[in-house]
Amino acid sequence: MPQATAQIPFIPNLQPPNLRTSESDSRTVTGWVYLDGRRLFQITAPRANFTERLENIQENINQISQEYFQNPDAKLDVQVKTENGLPVIYVNNRQLMTITDQDARLRQVDAWTLANQISRSLREQLEQAKQEREPEFLVRQGAIAVGCGLSILVISWGLTRWKNRSQRTFIQQQLASTASPTARPITTQLNQQQQRHIQEVTKRLYQIGQIGIWGGGALFILGLFPHTRSLQLGIFLGLQFPVILGAVAIGTYVSVRLSYLLIDRFTSAFVSSSALLTPETSERLQLRVSTISGVTKSIVTIVCVGVGILCALLALGIDVVPLLAGAGLVGVAVSLASQNLIKDAINGFLIILEDQYALGDVISVGTVGGLVENLNLRMTQVRDAEGRLITIPNSEIKIVANLSSRWSRADLTVPVDYKTDIDEALNLIKKVAIEMDEDPKWQHQIVETPQVLGIDNFGDRGLLIRVWIKTQPLKQWDVAREFRRRLKIAFDHAGIFIPVPQQAIWVNDAQLLVSPDSRVRDQQSKVNGHQ
Repeated sequence: MPQATAQIPFIPNLQPPNLRTSESDSRTVTGWVYLDGRRLFQITAPRANFTERLENIQENINQISQEYFQNPDAKLDVQVKTENGLPVIYVNNRQLMTITDQDARLRQVDAWTLANQISRSLREQLEQAKQEREPEFLVRQGAIAVGCGLSILVISWGLTRWKNRSQRTFIQQQLASTASPTARPITTQLNQQQQRHIQEVTKRLYQIGQIGIWGGGALFILGLFPHTRSLQLGIFLGLQFPVILGAVAIGTYVSVRLSYLLIDRFTSAFVSSSALLTPETSERLQLRVSTISGVTKSIVTIVCVGVGILCALLALGIDVVPLLAGAGLVGVAVSLASQNLIKDAINGFLIILEDQYALGDVISVGTVGGLVENLNLRMTQVRDAEGRLITIPNSEIKIVANLSSRWSRADLTVPVDYKTDIDEALNLIKKVAIEMDEDPKWQHQIVETPQVLGIDNFGDRGLLIRVWIKTQPLKQWDVAREFRRRLKIAFDHAGIFIPVPQQAIWVNDAQLLVSPDSRVRDQQSKVNGHQ
């Protein structure tokens, strides 16, 4: 009785017939003959008649094996006879195949030696296959199948428990990082991104694990029994290329996610360094970290996808050397035809390197401007005040105004009436600015003590007083709105008026200054004089 085993062929050995070139440059094809999903021997033939020969031999072995299995008392007789100078294998007086010179050259032996080797292997395999159909063997394999099924259930349940526990841990860590009062915003964001990448990788690994457990277990059970082993082989052959491509795609995806995790972890450690985070550079460093991290992730994604494509081509047996050479030529042609893309990439690299602006900055480029929402090596996208998303190629950015680099300023012009006591107005404006600077709600947003510069100009409505308030980046508009509100209330209490537009009309025609009654009397007198 043979040992109870399952037949699991290796995927690399399950390739379809491959082409071989002989010394005479005539194409030949090689393939395997199977019995119950197990390989018996390999044959070769010219491409024109290979399929016919393989199907004929496979049909003969199937008929011989069925007759041998159905008759419990049948004896196995394997003989090698000579026909037309070539060895011919017979099994129970039924012709199986003729050993050709091409078969012998494939194994690098003479035809008679190969015929004897195939005969011995065929006898052993047929005897083993018949023993595997005995009830005792099938009962033993059934017990193994039941144990395998229970093991699959236990492993799948354990994997599900591990996935649920990791998900609960992820939620707890996310809540803890959000609720931490000492955590910096950028650090909290990076930690949350790390947890999301870990959660995504865990989710995909869980799905792959479940597919591997159930699919692998099912294939193992199919390989336990001789009647289903052929089905196992067919599934392997049918899923060979999809499995290879799927494995490469999953590996590429997991590599990208792990790269994102490493980038976020490195940037988080970089930001958390106390030596680098001074009050002057903290906010700016956070913006730069977000920008560089996003650009690095884009580059890593492109590299990983490119390597994944090459691995997939290699796994499918495609020679990538000519493809790489052709890709180099195509790359040169594309680079010549798309010089603007190269300019975009170079200018984008310099923008990031020189810290001209970063994600979260408010910039003005030519006639457009807004909040920078996306920045990569090719383009910059800003959102203006009307909510429009404006895309600007980096090569088109020659002069850029950054309104939020390191600090900002609220530049205010306060108009007052000409009849106002100017010293009183200046003191009141300075008092309101100092009170706002000392307010705990606003003192963090105001970097320095506000400056009341004095009378800036004589306007057509009144005097114009200039005020500067240095603020944190992007806080100048909030501070300016609050300052105007407080100043209006203070002006109302002090009786200081903000001038409104006025117009004065000067009439120089003397006739228009005479009353209508006098003009009527003059006309009557002129009429009486004529009479």
